[in-house]
Amino acid sequence: MSMSDPISDFLTRLRNAQMAKLPNVNSPSSKIKVAISRVLQDEGYINGYNVNDEDGKSVINVELKYFQGKPVIEEIKRISRPGLRSYKGKEDIPKNRAGLGIAILSTNQGLMTDKQAEAAGIGGEILCTVF
Repeated sequence: MSMSDPISDFLTRLRNAQMAKLPNVNSPSSKIKVAISRVLQDEGYINGYNVNDEDGKSVINVELKYFQGKPVIEEIKRISRPGLRSYKGKEDIPKNRAGLGIAILSTNQGLMTDKQAEAAGIGGEILCTVF
């Protein structure tokens, strides 16, 4: 089965697993999904992740994080999608809820948060926002 937007599928799996209060979630792995997981872990939204081989296919397992029984990720939303890409320059990077959330950007220096991109003085494609 071919997927038209694997990043949206990954974000939806995270969102659904958090709503169901599952301890972890599996998804087919790719470099971009590992990079998104690394940013989420660095920012404290997930406990961790690891990549395993199951039946010859690479699978990423994300360990979700909860605080007082509530999911740490309140909302995770895809911004740029295959049908409508969203590129922003360094001046136009949006602020999320007065700086409480993050936006994950794909830049020429790799995936990074909006704050890191602003500090580096670069823009890029806004993949998703996390609150």
